[in-house]
This record gives sequence, structure tokens and C-alpha cells, in this order.
Amino acid sequence: MNPAADTLAAVPSLLAVAIAALVSAVITWTSRPLLQRYALARPNARSSHRVPTPQGAGIAVISATLLVASAWAAWANVAIPPALIAATVLIALVGFADDIVSLPVLVRLVLQAAAVGAVVFTAPETARIVPALPLALERGLVLLAGIWFVNLVNFMDGLDLMTVVEVVPITAALLLLGWLGDLSWPAALLATTLCGATLGFAPFNRPVAKVFLGDVGSLPIGLLLGWCLLELAWHGQPVAALLLPAYYLADATITLFRRIARREQFWSAHRSHFYQRATDHGFKVRRVVGEVFALNLVLALLAILTVRAGSITVTIACLLAGAIAVGVVLRRFSRPQAS
Repeated sequence: MNPAADTLAAVPSLLAVAIAALVSAVITWTSRPLLQRYALARPNARSSHRVPTPQGAGIAVISATLLVASAWAAWANVAIPPALIAATVLIALVGFADDIVSLPVLVRLVLQAAAVGAVVFTAPETARIVPALPLALERGLVLLAGIWFVNLVNFMDGLDLMTVVEVVPITAALLLLGWLGDLSWPAALLATTLCGATLGFAPFNRPVAKVFLGDVGSLPIGLLLGWCLLELAWHGQPVAALLLPAYYLADATITLFRRIARREQFWSAHRSHFYQRATDHGFKVRRVVGEVFALNLVLALLAILTVRAGSITVTIACLLAGAIAVGVVLRRFSRPQAS
């Protein structure tokens, strides 16, 4: 029997989640003293924390994700694109350097573009979202979208457990789609181990967080998650790929355009995101992340429904329902809590 045929069976998948979670938790626990000494995040204009807190636990999450996924892929005879692995390591190193010494914006963007470009432009020519577009134009647009996605995950990682409640529902949905045969094995493998690694990090990041991901975690998580969603879009499911991260896309993109319209330095630290405004308006951190988690579960269900229904009517209805759900949460976050 070919092991690849059972790659995404329930037992191997759940075992991979458990192993990745354990590896992530162990590395996070053992690295905390070093992070406390060399990578301390001090409160700034963007921060939701009030005391210096170590950052850089993304090292644990990314290491666990890549190690377990690579071992699993080797056992199952599944090929994870080498360019993706190399780009993930590169962008993690960029993030780690930024956590320590704060790199210039232009340097960060150039290196991020190189990492995302390495993934996008080494993909097979048959991997298309809109075949009617010239290949070069589509790949250029995907490159820009990839750079934005990598950064928006970083922008949204500004509250305890926020990245956890975003990544876990998305990756769990991707795993389920892998089980159903609607996602490539490499993407499903990476989504599964990223889900587990994020769960292993969660106990250390719950309010009040003992450690943060840092850019070394949020940037490569954005790259891996973006690639998995891109794979879903390449498999003919662009609406599902849009619905799954819809809250992050809406919060970060609307905030960006608002800051540009106000002629603010949109690249500088700020507290303008909807989730940040919610805490300023009296929402407790646990309530904010709880509502985001519930919203992401709804979006995941809608995304899976669009894939399985195979109906344009259902797809449009789910897209509309997702937009309304996101809009409701953003509106709630933008208004002061009733006393």
C-alpha cells in the first residue's frame, strides 16, 4: 500500500497535530529565558501589553511546523516545494533580525518580496486562478497579494491569542478540505502541522501572555498560510480561499486605506485596527479574541460549504453571508461598549 494514499487519514493527521503541538510547546518553554534576555518587546504605540514581554516564540511554531511536516511528507512520499521551505526560513530570519535590531522598512519589504517571489514564480505554469489573464500579470498580482498577506498577519498580531484564533480555524478547515480531497497534500500537510504548532504555542500566549510570536513567527506564518490558501485557489476554490481569512483581510485592509486617506505614516506603529479599537472601547481581550474565533468558525463553515456545494448560487450566498458577518463584528469593535 502506498503510504501517500493514507496521508490525510484521521489518525496520521491527529498524530501530526499532537506531535507539532508538543514540539512547539517544548521549544517555546525552553527558549523563554533566552528570549527574555535578548528579545524583549517593550510597550509602544501599537502595544496592548503594559510590561516588557519576551518575543520570538515564532521560532518554536515555525520549527515545529516545518520539522513535523517535512518528516510526515518524507514518510508519505509527498513533495513540499523546496522554494517554500527556503522562503519560510528566509522570512523567519528577516523577522528575527527585525525583532532584535529593527530593520528599515525598505529592507524588510525587499527581502519579503524575494521570499514571496521565490514561491510564486517557481510554481507550475498550470497553477492558475484566472486563466484568461496573461500568466505574468497573474503572477505579478499574486506576488503583491502575497506580500500584503504576509504583512497583514504581522499587523494583526497585536493582541494575546489573536493569531491563534485566526490560524487554528483556517488550518483546521484546510485539513478538513484535504481529507475531502479538495486541497493538495503538501498544503494539507503544512496546514495540519501549523495548526498543531499554533495550538502548542497557545497556552503561553493566552491573556496575560507570557511570550509573543514576534515577527519571526507572524511573517512566516503569513507566508505558509498564504501559500495554503493560494493552493486552494489554484484548485478552483478562490471564494473559499477569500472567505477563510476574511476577517484579517477586512480589518487590515480597511485600516490601511483609512490611514492612507488621513495621510498618516501607515507603516508606523499604531492602534487603529478594529480589534485594537475594541479594547480601547472597553472590550476585554478575551471577549475580542472570543468573538474573532467565533467569526472565523462561521467563515470556515461557509468556505467549506462553497467547496462542497459546487453551486454558484450557494457560493454567492456564502460570500454575502461572510461579508455581513465580518461587517457586524467590525461595527461592534468600532463602537464603545455599552455600560
